[in-house]
Amino acid sequence: MLDLITPFGKKVAKPLKKNKITVLQINLGKRCNLACNHCHVEASPKRTEELSPEICQQLIQLIDRFPQIQTVDLTGGAPEMNYGFQEIAEAARKAGKDVIVRSNLTIFFESGFEYLPEYFACNGLKVVASLPCYLSDNVDKQRGAGVYNKSIAAIQKLNQLGYGKDRNLTLDLVYNPPLPKNDGFSLTPDQKQLERDYKQFLQAQFDIVFDRLFTITNLPIGRIKDYLEFKKIYYPYLQFLETHYNDSTVEHLMCRNQLSIDYLGNVYDCDFNQMENISATTSDNQKLTVTKLLKIDNLDAIEAIKTAAYCYGCTAGSGSSCGGSLL
Repeated sequence: MLDLITPFGKKVAKPLKKNKITVLQINLGKRCNLACNHCHVEASPKRTEELSPEICQQLIQLIDRFPQIQTVDLTGGAPEMNYGFQEIAEAARKAGKDVIVRSNLTIFFESGFEYLPEYFACNGLKVVASLPCYLSDNVDKQRGAGVYNKSIAAIQKLNQLGYGKDRNLTLDLVYNPPLPKNDGFSLTPDQKQLERDYKQFLQAQFDIVFDRLFTITNLPIGRIKDYLEFKKIYYPYLQFLETHYNDSTVEHLMCRNQLSIDYLGNVYDCDFNQMENISATTSDNQKLTVTKLLKIDNLDAIEAIKTAAYCYGCTAGSGSSCGGSLL
């Protein structure tokens, strides 16, 4: 049935090329205190894969060497639980980079991690936090019982430290749609309108403030793909995404100016390719690693971006990225 889906490379008007790399997104490992049903990384408390000291030092070298890097984006798993989190965050801040931490918020209440809110604030880390709905039932269904209340308490703690109020302490929330129960698919809601709804509800109910809301489409990989296949709606979902392909999003795709790096030091065009093990390569088809980037002394060694059918998830409707809607 994949033959019914137009290969993404044929859909775009011209080959998808990299722009100058300005963002390093680093997956520090798969260790997490949650096991969310929409997690494309398939992280959980049972996973043990994480960054090694050797790769950690190479990443710090990479950050120090290239002034063109503007943002270091730390993810996981729960990035805070994996080796190298503090080392890389502090090295990147010392080098003058913006540092994003993609936090599930509930980590603040795990033993040994209670220090995190103050640590974030002291180091000026930007927080991008998952809150897939402003209503408790929807959040707990996606992320586990009790996650909503912990998330609210965590945001309130961040607000007390200045997040969402001080322009140097940004707090952005992430909306993920619930997984479809049948083939009655829909695109993510309008980001600006949903942000207004979030802000109005959370401030009225909990006196919470935040900066921006990011709406992110569920891409059919990882646990989401497993779920869609179980429901026998995987291919219909891909067709739905292709039907809503919007060429205007292509210029703004996050893979254009980003490198995604896994805990083993392998390099990918984006986080989704990382999860599907589609490695980035040089023009002469050599697999890229952090070691290779340091050796050739060039972050811009990729010519063509590797694509797959799930790329339609990033280009459907208003588009989707780790920074939300593209349009």
